Amino acid sequence: MCLAAAFLLLVTGTALGAPGEIRLVKVADPIGPGVAEFIKDSIATAEDEQAACVIIQLDTPGGLASAMREIEMAMLASRVPVVVYVSPSGARAASAGVMITIAADIAAMAPGTNIGAAHPVGAGGREIEEKMSEKVVNDMVAHARSVAESKGRNAEWVEKAIRESAAITETEALEQNVIDLVAKDLDDLIAQIDGREVAGKGTLNLEGAPRRSVEESLRTKVLKAISDPNVAFLLFLLGAAGLYFEFSNPGALFPGIIGGICLVLAIFAFQLLPVNYVGILLMVLAIVFFLLEIKVTSYGMLSLAGVVSLFLGALMLYEGDDPAIRISWSVLIPTVGLVSAFFVVVAGLAFRSQVSTTRTGERGLVGKIGVVKQAIDPEGKVFVHGELWKAVAGKPIEKDCKVRVTHVEGLTLTVEPDDVA
Repeated sequence: MCLAAAFLLLVTGTALGAPGEIRLVKVADPIGPGVAEFIKDSIATAEDEQAACVIIQLDTPGGLASAMREIEMAMLASRVPVVVYVSPSGARAASAGVMITIAADIAAMAPGTNIGAAHPVGAGGREIEEKMSEKVVNDMVAHARSVAESKGRNAEWVEKAIRESAAITETEALEQNVIDLVAKDLDDLIAQIDGREVAGKGTLNLEGAPRRSVEESLRTKVLKAISDPNVAFLLFLLGAAGLYFEFSNPGALFPGIIGGICLVLAIFAFQLLPVNYVGILLMVLAIVFFLLEIKVTSYGMLSLAGVVSLFLGALMLYEGDDPAIRISWSVLIPTVGLVSAFFVVVAGLAFRSQVSTTRTGERGLVGKIGVVKQAIDPEGKVFVHGELWKAVAGKPIEKDCKVRVTHVEGLTLTVEPDDVA
């Protein structure tokens, strides 16, 4: 029984709780699939175990609109009161964080925090083209106003946050009826909401209620890690590199296994993220260019094309509506540089091997200088390349004379006198 409970805790991240508990859920990340699943699971578990309320401690720069709406739907449908508390001091509820905050049954902020700047942007933080921007903004405004009005909050300001990227402090948010209260810390928050009536969910009775922090499950941690835009990008490149090594050296196994796993994880992550498939095609094209450089002499043109394609593909990889959903410059530049340098070096070595003189095998003997050990007339023996060979020549050659190999047929060398000697 104990082992079963321990396994459940590891996989789900949720220990069995008691009715009337205060569930504390800490979110300090961009809003993505992993965060959405974490919050939804926390709310569902709180409902099943009849918790007193769920307090989401929020600090986020924003994130995916799809993940944000999943969280909102879970909060709005929750049978237990959901409190969103923007904290600690210095925290923010930006972009998607605004929508999550206004969807709460009780919205609170700590001193020194801010909320706002919810205008949608395109991939890499760029503005969306005018017609598409109008559609996206109008959809977000309609949704946000509906949620704000259902919670009795300032719908006019929420619309301004979306259309004009307005942002305000916790004091201004309280004055403008964007939030319900300002609390200096968690104890102050619980003291202020104790006894508060929540529409359709009863009265909060939190005096002496036990508190329990909800930990992320192993699955949630993995999901959050691989759904990070930077990690998904790196997994794709590692997968491609691993498969390249495996195909170049069949039977190596390890590179192929690692590459296959990384590629599958990257594909899974791309399903969760707003991927632009033009970006993926450009990155695949870059790898093709690098591989062709090894086989085709292009004097660096294919390598240059590969570098440009890889860089542009990484820039265009995501279509997120928030700057948080993009590849970091601190990851993009070093990665593109290292991958490009690797393939350029490999291509250079391949080119040198193609143009260099053969040093082994039958072809490697042609042009070598040897010494006649048994006079050739018309056959004899010569010592070449550390070995004694049968040799023939077009004319007699005396012992100890130096000869040059002109042809190899089987185990017999054709030689001629070395004029240089």
